[in-house]
Amino acid sequence: MQANSSPLLTRLDGVPVIPVLEFASVDEALHVSEALIAGGLPVLEITLRTPVALDAMRAVAAAFPQACVGAGTVLNAAQLKAVREAGAQFAVSPGLTPALAVAAQGEGIALLPGVATASEAMAALEAGFSFLKFFPAEAAGGVPMLKSLYGPFAQLRFCPTGGINAAKAVEYLALPNVVCVGGSWIVPKDAVAAGDWGRIRTLAQQASALR
Repeated sequence: MQANSSPLLTRLDGVPVIPVLEFASVDEALHVSEALIAGGLPVLEITLRTPVALDAMRAVAAAFPQACVGAGTVLNAAQLKAVREAGAQFAVSPGLTPALAVAAQGEGIALLPGVATASEAMAALEAGFSFLKFFPAEAAGGVPMLKSLYGPFAQLRFCPTGGINAAKAVEYLALPNVVCVGGSWIVPKDAVAAGDWGRIRTLAQQASALR
C-alpha cells in the first residue's frame, strides 16, 4: 500500500467533517442522514453501538446511493465482515490489531484504524495504513500531539475524533496532516428527539464550510 492510498481519501476530498452517529431506529437514521447529506456532509460513520446499527447501514446505503456510508466502533474481523455485508464502504476502529489489519485486506473494505501514540502510528504504518484515526483526540494530546507527530510521520494523514466541537475542529483542520475530523456535535440529541431535521441540516452546512 502506497502512502495515503486509502480509497476513503478520495471520497473525503472537500469534506471536512465525518459525522459520528448513533441511531435508535432505522427511521431516525434515514431522517438524520438525509439532513446531513443535504447539508453537505455525505460521508457518514454509523457506529456499532446500538442494536439497529446494521439495519440502519443497510437502509441508509440503499436510500442514499450518493452517500459514503461507513461503520464505526469496528473491533474485530466478524464485525468487519458484517458491516461490509450491510453496505458499509469503510470501517473505523478505535485501535488496530494484527488480526483486524489482515481482515480488512481480506474483506476488501477501507479501514480507518485508530492510533493515539507514536508507537501505534508506526505499527499502523508497518501494517500498510497511512490514513489514520487519531483517537481519543482531545484526551490523547489534541492539536499539540498531532503537530508533534507531523515531524517524524509527515507521510501520515489523520482524522482526529473524540471531544471535538465546531471551534476545535477549525484548529485541527488547519494542521497539514489532518484531512478531516470526526464528531457528533452536528447531530445534537435534543434535535433528534424533537425531530428537528432542519437544525441538523443547518449544522451540517456550517460544518461543511469549515475548510
